[in-house]
Amino acid sequence: MWVLIWRQLLVARHSWYVIATGFLEPVLYLFSIGIGVGHMVSGFTFHGHPIGYSEFVAPAMLATAAMNGAVMDATFNFFFKLKFAKLYDQQLATPMTTSTIARGELAWSQLRGGLYGIAFLVVMVCMGLVGSWWALLAVPAALLLAFGFAAVGMALTTYMRSWQDFEYVTLATMPMLLFSATFFPATAYPDWVRWIVDFTPLYRGVVLCRELTTGDLSWAALASVGYLLAFGLAGLAITRRRLDAMLLT
Repeated sequence: MWVLIWRQLLVARHSWYVIATGFLEPVLYLFSIGIGVGHMVSGFTFHGHPIGYSEFVAPAMLATAAMNGAVMDATFNFFFKLKFAKLYDQQLATPMTTSTIARGELAWSQLRGGLYGIAFLVVMVCMGLVGSWWALLAVPAALLLAFGFAAVGMALTTYMRSWQDFEYVTLATMPMLLFSATFFPATAYPDWVRWIVDFTPLYRGVVLCRELTTGDLSWAALASVGYLLAFGLAGLAITRRRLDAMLLT
């Protein structure tokens, strides 16, 4: 697994600017909506405490940054290596197994998502949008969120047939970005919509990061950790079985 991660690092040396650009989207959202719209919105009440609009949006963008980093490698890049470069067929000629490949690719996607999360947390600190030392745990929270999205993203990518199928990735991630309590509280939804939102992975990551950066912790944080861990483990199990079926038969 570490050999695969080292290979990815060697490749990333020549495309670091591509990796860096993937971090910009949530930062631009923070500047345009969190700060721009924030001047017109007084803020919200979070766990019974008033919170400024920028402080409300920023942890959601941190979670989004982790999701974007993980999804990019676990879908587009994974698909290219699987279907076109035939990289994994070559790796299976070594002592590597499909389990090793799955864990190695997952670890790299998780690291990229975690790197985005760390960079965004630094931006938040510089802007004075962090209100508690609990925010340090937002780093492992970002890694956990990246783990979940990367594992499930890889699992779904094994079912994709062409590049056109990646429109479904945008179809899934964009609504989650807009409706996972990123820009306004989930209490704004009707009860039946909120029930659906509660079971989306980005919402669980947003809840976790927001509680950590504000210091207003609740049992919802533990529920989010359990959800994201189970989400990722299920995705990893499916990915391993699918790679067995695709590469060993």
